[in-house]
Amino acid sequence: MSRPSRRPVRAAVSLLAACLLAVGCSVQVPPRGALGGSAGRTVAVGAYLHYGSPGVDRMRELSRWLGGTELRAGHTYLPGDSWANIEGAPESLRTWARWRRAKADRLFVLNVPMLEHNESGAPDARVAELLRAGARGEYDRHFRRLAQRLVGIGVPDTILVLGWEMNGFQYTGRCRPDAEHWKQYWRRIVAAMRSVPGARFRFDFAPNRGIDAIAWTRCYPGDDVVDIIGMDSYDQPPGESFDDQIAQPYGLRQQVAFANAHRKRISYPEWGLFRNGDDPEYMRRMLAWIAAQKPLYHSITDYCPHGVWQCHENPRSARVFRDALRSGRGRPR
Repeated sequence: MSRPSRRPVRAAVSLLAACLLAVGCSVQVPPRGALGGSAGRTVAVGAYLHYGSPGVDRMRELSRWLGGTELRAGHTYLPGDSWANIEGAPESLRTWARWRRAKADRLFVLNVPMLEHNESGAPDARVAELLRAGARGEYDRHFRRLAQRLVGIGVPDTILVLGWEMNGFQYTGRCRPDAEHWKQYWRRIVAAMRSVPGARFRFDFAPNRGIDAIAWTRCYPGDDVVDIIGMDSYDQPPGESFDDQIAQPYGLRQQVAFANAHRKRISYPEWGLFRNGDDPEYMRRMLAWIAAQKPLYHSITDYCPHGVWQCHENPRSARVFRDALRSGRGRPR
């Protein structure tokens, strides 16, 4: 999904997970605190609230709205307009780094474009040329500089959502124009960033739910260069119902099965409302799915039309989200 203008085999599953995997299963909202309170510490809750330093302040405000629920996943994006920004030029990274270092169990999640001019609408032929150049190592230096910056500001364990939604049509760093060179390029980026002393990054491979422009499995670059298998999953077609979103080819069920087969944790870096408007049933089902699957982290996209806190267009979904994630340790303010 475009952000608003920024420019810059687990062998066994729980009964609930088995229920969710059966199309047509009826699911209730998780108990209060199951996703965000002390009982849910194994799943880091996050939200995309703003790309820059205001996002840190808004994390605190959202936590208060949730009655004190701790948001352990801080999520932001590097602008894809220039190589300088992809190298980590935004000063707001220092603010996010301070937030991450304040508590040992926090996760800093950073989406990283693979190419500059990432939302320029470049044609397939041009994208293919750029991917071949990347696979030859022509852009390695940019990613070494990013790694050096992240290590230097004290976040060497950042989770990097590299080339997100690569199976789509939108971004310059997309896979379909040349899947083989895209995979080679991913591998070069990972090697360049891991070569920096002190680096302990984890790399999150996060396609769109569904087939989109290409089956995302065709873009998978290898277990040695992927640490987490994510998925961006909004309330929109393909998938007219949540059961469809589970069962569709390359949907939620296939993500979990693929991750289990490759012995990887899963994540949901982006999810939220979209084309179906204020949809409390989607919100209930998605939260129940997350509670059953226990991803490493999930991050709701919270601006209109996707959001539940910063966007007042979705009051029924906001109540579901708040009731599910609200901490039992205090009252919302």
